[in-house]
Amino acid sequence: MDNLLGLLRIKVKRGINLAIRDVCSSDPYVVIKMAKQKLKTRVIKKDINPEWNEDLTLSIADHNLPIHLTVYDHDTFSLDDKMGDAEFDIRPFIEAVKMRLGDLPDGTIITKVPATRSNCLSEESCVVWKDGKVVQDMCLRLRNVESGEVELQLQWINVPGSRGLMSS
Repeated sequence: MDNLLGLLRIKVKRGINLAIRDVCSSDPYVVIKMAKQKLKTRVIKKDINPEWNEDLTLSIADHNLPIHLTVYDHDTFSLDDKMGDAEFDIRPFIEAVKMRLGDLPDGTIITKVPATRSNCLSEESCVVWKDGKVVQDMCLRLRNVESGEVELQLQWINVPGSRGLMSS
C-alpha cells in the first residue's frame, strides 16, 4: 500500500428509471470496479427506482484510472442480466481535494464538470465544499441499455501514513 493516496467513499444513492429485465420489474444491484477492486451494493427486489443509500469505499492509488459502474438484475436460476453501465473520471474531484480548502462557506462550488458526449454525466456535476469536506454529487446516464440513471456522491477520506495527494 506504499502508493495509496487515500480512500474514495462512493455513496450509491439511487437508480432512476432502470430497465426492466424480468417479467414486470428488476432486482437491481450496482457493481463498482477500479483496477483490481470490485465492490457491490445489496440487491433491491422488484424496483426499477431503487434507493440503495449505500457507502462503498475504494482505495485510490492512481487517480487517473476511470471508475466503472455496472447495474445488474439479480436472477436466482440464471446469470444476472446487465442493466447498463457507466464510467466516470475522478480527476476533477481529486484536483479540488488537492486545493486543501479550509475556510470556505458551506455549499461553495469549487468546480463544475459539464455533461459531455465523452462522459456519462446526465447533467452538470458540481464539486462542492460541504460540512468541511469536498463532495461531488453526480447523476450517471447508463450506457448500453434503453434507460436508466444512477445517482452517486463522492467524498475523499485521507489516510494517515498514506502518500496523500500532495505528492501526486
